[in-house]
Order: sequence, then structure tokens, then C-alpha cells
Amino acid sequence: MPALNEEATIAEVVGRLLDLPFTKEVIVVNDGSDDRTGEILASFGEQITVLTNLTRSGKGNAIRQALTVATGRVIVIQDADLEYAPEQIPSLVEPILSGKESVVFGSRFTNGLHPAMALPNKIVNLLLRWSVAVLFGRTLTDEATCYKAVRRDVMVEMNLTCERFEFCPEVTAKAIRLGHRIHEVPIMYEPRGKEAGKKIRWTDAPEAFWTLLKWRYKNFRK
Repeated sequence: MPALNEEATIAEVVGRLLDLPFTKEVIVVNDGSDDRTGEILASFGEQITVLTNLTRSGKGNAIRQALTVATGRVIVIQDADLEYAPEQIPSLVEPILSGKESVVFGSRFTNGLHPAMALPNKIVNLLLRWSVAVLFGRTLTDEATCYKAVRRDVMVEMNLTCERFEFCPEVTAKAIRLGHRIHEVPIMYEPRGKEAGKKIRWTDAPEAFWTLLKWRYKNFRK
């Protein structure tokens, strides 16, 4: 879980993760926060693993950093706000733990785009869906979802290079290139705006499209 200045929600998110009814490790990367995020994380003691960056490195860098210390069978990305309810994680990991799937995305859009989502973000999400279909011949309802659950050995094989929000399209592209089906399960989420601390913007879209195109053709296998 990457975290940047999330003092308002970080304690609740971590607490709800710890309450999930299965064995897990919670790894939080405090990515250059200058509010009370670090102090709040420290209060959980040894219940969680905290990696601290003194300066901001970006969501993708934070995830790659956490991947180096993760030991579980499945990697799940959780944002540090409350757009995504942690109680939905069991439905994401069950298909992987049961051996049926290796990559699972939580789709926010199985019943259409969220009415509270800003129009530019809706357009970007539709274009990302279209791009995956055109470039990879795969149908996805929600390419940019935060909730991506991936078998750890598969994510390691991806040799991720992402630094910021291009984590999502890089995982999508490489999962398909590695021959894995992306299974989607419906999830609920509550979008938040810039005033509530949301970092990603529709202006990050060009990098996402470029990432899909790049990893459609570029070799990433060692």
C-alpha cells in the first residue's frame, strides 16, 4: 500500500486490512509524507511492515519497493484512502488461492461508469478499455482499477519498471503478454476528488496509453 499524506484515512484502512479473515502481511510504503502518516503507521508496531521514503518516489516505485520484501502467494494493491473497501479483497484473492486464476482485477464498471466520477476520468477509462481491446485483443471493463491481485511469482516475472501511475497499464500489458487471463470481479468504490487528496489526474492519461503501447511490443523478459 503506497501512502502519501493520508493521515485522515490511513489508520482506518490499515485496521480494516488487519481485520481481514485470512493470513496476510500488510506492507505500507510511506512515500515522502510530510503529515502525520508516518506517526500513525508507527503506532501499529510489528503488526505491519513500514518502508519509509524521505522524498516522494511515486506509486509505481513504492509498489516495486514493497515487492522486494513481500513473501505472500498473492500481491494485492490497496490505496491508502477509502475509495476501495478492504473487505472486498477476499473476493479478489479467492480465485488465485483456489488455483483457478493468476491475475484478478476488481472492476468498478461492471454496471456502468460511476455517476460521481468526473467526466474527463470517464472518458479516459473508456479509452483505456478500447486501447486494451485494440492492442491486445482482450476485453476489460476496468483497466485502471487500483484493485489488482496477482500471483507473486507472476508479478516478479513482469520485471516492473513503473515509477508513477503507469503501474496499472504495465501490469495489464505484461500479464497479457505472459499469457495470463485477466479475470474481473465486481467491486464497489467511492470516487474522491482533488480536494479530498486524490493524486491521479486525467492528465496522467497520455503516460498510460504510451505504457500500453510500449509493453505491447517491447521485450521485458530477462
